Formats: sequence, C-alpha cells, structure tokens
Amino acid sequence: MSQLAIYDSLTGGKRQFVPLKAGQVGMYVCGMTVYDYCHIGHARVMVAFDMAVRWLAQLGYEVNYVRNITDIDDKIIARASENGEDISTLTQRFIEAMHEDASALGCQMPDAEPRATDHIDEMQQMIETLVTGDYAYAGDNGDVYYAVDNFEGYGKLSKRNLDDMQAGSRVDVENDKRSPFDFVLWKAAKPDEPQWQSPWGQGRPGWHIECSAMSTKCLGSTFDIHGGGHDLQFPHHENEIAQSEAATGCEYARNWMHVGFINVDGEKMSKSLGNFFTIRDVMAKFHPETVRFFLLSSHYRSQVNFSDSALDEAHNSLSRLYNALKLAEQLKGQSLRVDDQIIEDAYSSVAGQAFIQAMNDDFNSSTAISVLFGLARDINKAVKAEDVDSAWKLAEQLKALSQVLNILQQPVQQFLQAVVGDKADSGLADAAIDALIVERADAKTNKNFARADEIREQLKDAGIELEDSRAGTTWRRA
Repeated sequence: MSQLAIYDSLTGGKRQFVPLKAGQVGMYVCGMTVYDYCHIGHARVMVAFDMAVRWLAQLGYEVNYVRNITDIDDKIIARASENGEDISTLTQRFIEAMHEDASALGCQMPDAEPRATDHIDEMQQMIETLVTGDYAYAGDNGDVYYAVDNFEGYGKLSKRNLDDMQAGSRVDVENDKRSPFDFVLWKAAKPDEPQWQSPWGQGRPGWHIECSAMSTKCLGSTFDIHGGGHDLQFPHHENEIAQSEAATGCEYARNWMHVGFINVDGEKMSKSLGNFFTIRDVMAKFHPETVRFFLLSSHYRSQVNFSDSALDEAHNSLSRLYNALKLAEQLKGQSLRVDDQIIEDAYSSVAGQAFIQAMNDDFNSSTAISVLFGLARDINKAVKAEDVDSAWKLAEQLKALSQVLNILQQPVQQFLQAVVGDKADSGLADAAIDALIVERADAKTNKNFARADEIREQLKDAGIELEDSRAGTTWRRA
C-alpha cells in the first residue's frame, strides 16, 4: 500500500509523513477570529482539515486535532463597541454560530478548541522568555515587540529575505520599534478595552503570540502538522515560527499545510467588492453536502472559483453519485448499509486501492472523487444489465469509500428530495408531488398519455425530475 505523503510549505515539496510518535499525530490549525459569521473561505479550511483528520484516522493514527479561537482582537473590540454589546456575549454568539456552520458542513469538532483569553498566562511566560533571550524588547509606549533581526531563520516559511523586504519597504517605523518588521507581542492597555496585568503593565496580547502559546500548551514544543489558510503563511505563521523556535529552541512544526484561496467569479473575495459570502449565505441556497462536495472536488492547495453555477454543477454531480446508489437499491429492493467488513473489503478492491493512492498523495480528494465516479459508472452499467450482485457490490464500495469524505452517507431519497433555498418556493410539498405521481400512473394505466406527459412537464417546471423504473417512479429536486 502507498504511504502518505504531505506537501510541506516550508520545504516546498511532498515528503513521506513520519509522525513524531508512532501511531500518533498532533495537528494545530489556526481557527477563527470570532467577531462575525464564518465565510466561505473559512468553510474551505474547516472541510479541508476535517477531511485530513478523517483520513489520518482511517490510516490508523490517533489524531489530536487542535483548532484555536481568537476571542480578543482589535476587530472584536470594534464590533462589540459598534453593537453596544459585551465582548464575551459577542464572541460566544459567534462561536456558537461557527459550531453550527461546521456541523452543517459535516465537520467533526476538534479534540481541543483553546480560547486566547484562557491562555494569557502562557502567552506572558513565552514573552518573558523571549525578552530574556534578547528576542523581544519593551518600548517606552508599554508595548512589547519581537526583534525579527535577532532570529536568523526569519522568512524561511514564506521564502522572504528580510534585507530585500527592508530595501523595498514603505512601512513607517514606529518610534518604539527597532525595525519596521518587528511585531507586537503585548499591547499596552487603552481606555475601555479588555486588559490584563503583566510585567510590562496593563495590556493584552498581540495576535501572533496567541497561537504559539496555545499550540505549545496543547501539543508540546514540536508537533506534526500546522495548518491554516494560505493567507496566514505571512506574516502570521512566519511570526509563529520565529516566536516559538526562539522561545523553545526546538523545531516548531514538522509539516506545514496551507489551504488555497477562494475566488468569487474570478475575483478575490472581499467585502469591498461586494462578493463576500458567509457560510450561511451559501447554505441558504445550496444543500450543505453540496457545499462540502464542492470544496472537496478540488485539491485543498489549489485556488477555487466560487460561483452559483459552480455550486449548481457540484449539486448535479453529487446527485449523479446518489442516483447510482438509488438505482442499485431499487434493483436489490433494499437500502444500503455499510459495516466494518464492507469498508475493509472496499479498500481491498481495485477502486479502493486507487482511492488510497489518491488520498495518500497529499490528501488528493479531487482524484479520490474521480474514483467514486468510476464506481458510479460501473453501477449504472450493472443495473442496465440487471446484474444485481455486481451492482450491489459496487454500490457498497461507493458508499464505503465515500464515508471518509463524509459524503453519500444520507438516505438516498432524503438527499435527492431535500428542499433548499429558492426550491422551497416551488409551491410543491412532498405530498403534492407524490399525489401527482399517482395521478400520472393512473393516467398511463387509462392510456391518457397526454395527461401523463402534462404532469411530467408540470413537475419539471417546478424543478422536479421523475425517474421511471421497473420498481416504479421516483423523483428528485433538480
């Protein structure tokens, strides 16, 4: 069997994954700053690392998945002030919303979800270590800064040369900074802002130190995988490396995974362009599993173009896979169920080996999904040939292999007949559709084919597609 290889952003290439401790994986992913609802870019990070965790578990690893929550930040303070809302109330509301969105997308909860405000002591301890080691210094303004010039490896993740950056920089040097690229570890308190006592006076932590302190607390000085969105590579992850390795003297993370950007209709998503979509915006129009399938249909490192037409195409593709399962169930006359033995047999099949090879190639869910479509085509052929045993065995493989991606796990008709978004305004409830199908069957029995065709067209105009088979007529929402 092929071995898992992961693309490491730091080394710039794929390499065989070897965990620090045999059979165990420590993974830290930078989570959300909870001042608003999560957007579709957050969804991609959620789904990508959920998929990675599920595959690692399938390979037999015991995974400790940590994803932090930033619950103190300039944006949080500003939003709470705008709303006239207590900060803790604001952050708790959006944490709960984040959990709802992640659950709807089929994502498992992380094993740990540390909040920044619960780890102020660890942050202060790390800052003190950096100050003592001459990697940080206190300014006269009460802020504490990291001295990037004193860390020899600065820029190794983002492949940026500090001298070149300084030569081309237009960044104004603050009076208390030694270098324009020094960054704040501790911010002096401002009136009416949350603050904590520290050796440098009242204040609150900077953003970058949060992840260094929390990841070290949860996973140790060195851990297996650090992940996040591509936009975090610089400066956030670069600064994490500088802080953590200077403080501990150890390699920080052994593998760096970065999820690609999402563009909207070919442009970078941003509020200023008016093309910014929350997860809730998208799930109001599309089935959550369609959104998950769309995100998994591209390799996690690639850029993805988001549009309504792309989601429509994803829904149609996912429906084709569900329809293949439906045909097998109709031919067999029972519903599919998978157990551990069926899953083991599925991975031992030719399709299963191809699926493993794809997923072990840097979690290539896109290629793995193409294996699923190959199975669906074979199911359709077996159904057409009325080969019950072959169709059923292939359907079991399709459902079993899809489990690790957490797709195709709903009852077939539940997905195909789900009402989402504007389809809810079609005016046709399930009972009304079923009644029209009965009327159509009666019309055909009475040789009133004109009425039967009229009913089919009426349902089609309402977004309902009929599928006739020997077992009867079923329907789905197009």
